[in-house]
Amino acid sequence: MTELLHRDGVRLALDGEDGTLATVTLDHPARRNAQSPAMWRALAAAGRELPGSVRVVVLRAEGKSFSAGLDRQAFTPEGFADEPSFLELARYSDGDLDAVIAEYQEAFTWWRRNDIVSLAAVQGHAIGAGFQLALACDLRVCADDAQFAMRETSLGLVPDLTGTGPLVQLVGYARALEMCVTGRFVHAAEAERVGLANLVVSAADLD
Repeated sequence: MTELLHRDGVRLALDGEDGTLATVTLDHPARRNAQSPAMWRALAAAGRELPGSVRVVVLRAEGKSFSAGLDRQAFTPEGFADEPSFLELARYSDGDLDAVIAEYQEAFTWWRRNDIVSLAAVQGHAIGAGFQLALACDLRVCADDAQFAMRETSLGLVPDLTGTGPLVQLVGYARALEMCVTGRFVHAAEAERVGLANLVVSAADLD
């Protein structure tokens, strides 16, 4: 295994000798792989660092949860160090705010490039931004303890990290709308039944 990037809770490595398989790992298990702008920039960088030989990218996560969503530090008045807080972002002009969100979205948009197949291996919680990151991939293999939830609306937020489009494509408009507006948990068995998960396996067999 050859490590190409390791920063801000993201690790990119090439597997095997021919360089066709890459693994991106969320490796901040102490915080259940909660996401921040720094992590989003690292995920975007992982996409840019992929060698041209790569054909399959596996997205996985260390620890009990795939990703618990946006780090709650974002909701504090001070936000993240060296990042605009939500309160500051609310004062931005529409154009400036769109530019910031577009930068964040780069972490989510490259997974459906036409030169690779991307697969998310999901265990435990995939909430909010975590759900949207799993949705960014072409395929999802889930452990039987996986739980998805689009919790943004319960926090007064819009799920704006590109996940709603793939969600509608996978489960249809009415079911996607219901999942978004209720923010309820979708467990692994239902995820497989409605098309969110391509395959559900035991947690021990996920890797």
